[in-house]
Amino acid sequence: MKFLRCKEIPPSTGKKVAIVGAGPAGLGAAGILRCRGHDVVVYDQNPEPGGLILFGIPVTRIPKGPVRKGIKELIDAGVKFVLRTKVDMVGDLELMDKIIDPQDRVHLEELINEYDAVLIATGTWKTRKMNVPGEDLPWVYPAVEWIVALHMAKYGYKPWDSVPPLEGRILVIGGGLTAADAVLIPLTYEEVKGKVSEVVLSYRRTAEYAPMGKKEIDNLIAAGAKYWELTQPIEFREENGKKIVKFVRMRLVRTSAEKRPKPVPIEGTEFEEEFDYVLKAVGVLPTPPVKDGCCGIKVDPHGTIVTDENFMTTREGVFAAGDVRHGPSLIGPALKSGMDAAKKIHEYLMNK
Repeated sequence: MKFLRCKEIPPSTGKKVAIVGAGPAGLGAAGILRCRGHDVVVYDQNPEPGGLILFGIPVTRIPKGPVRKGIKELIDAGVKFVLRTKVDMVGDLELMDKIIDPQDRVHLEELINEYDAVLIATGTWKTRKMNVPGEDLPWVYPAVEWIVALHMAKYGYKPWDSVPPLEGRILVIGGGLTAADAVLIPLTYEEVKGKVSEVVLSYRRTAEYAPMGKKEIDNLIAAGAKYWELTQPIEFREENGKKIVKFVRMRLVRTSAEKRPKPVPIEGTEFEEEFDYVLKAVGVLPTPPVKDGCCGIKVDPHGTIVTDENFMTTREGVFAAGDVRHGPSLIGPALKSGMDAAKKIHEYLMNK
């Protein structure tokens, strides 16, 4: 995977840029900015650059060798990485903080004062809540957090006993690519699949409306997963030593306000099933390093950082790119966003 966009680095401009986040947006920006002659330092909470490309996406979907090769090219070109360092957040990542366990913290204001420009590219590292009874039970896991914990162990950064156990009959909830990954890992990873007896994917719409796509669902079924469409978990509970999930069946209703039909519960269709563990993949939330107003940066109610057409936030010299700017997306749009932001940062630095 290519991040550096030049063969030779031009003479130094004397300008320093800090990038917060070493995922696709941050790495894409680093490649452009270094190729413009700026000194670039990337801060990331993880023990290795790559973000969710490395720690969130299964190795069966994206091989990690090319990703690491692209990062090495950045390092060889002079991009510096400050790892295991969290740019301090007013609102913490809760479980993800415990999983990643960064060793150092730095406040965003310190970076703003030290560098000529700062780019925030912290992505989406937190699973959305379902807001149903029992979802905080210890056997109901947020999918992104569990997947990151597993890869931390798989790459040797954490012991395997730090990964929440997954065995027996597994329920995965959701219709996006995170849900697809949460199904694929228990079916394909040697470290897990021998302990898993069945994986069921529950989605509240039909396959044609799933963000992962009908083809992906067909692939998961071919790999051994069961697919329950038009079902929605509405309660998790323990009863007589059993772990029970209560569902309701759904129907789709078209509304003028939504592109996809709206799933509506069908009264009287509730049913219950027993599972051993649950992975919630019902969407992810942007994780900016500040709350609204902190450091002079505006964050909207959805958690994304407000910017102008030049990717600049409401704080002079601070920019944002990737999913923390536009919400959850695929690798391609996040990478492009980082590269586009870097070009605007270059213009800003040259005109400053």
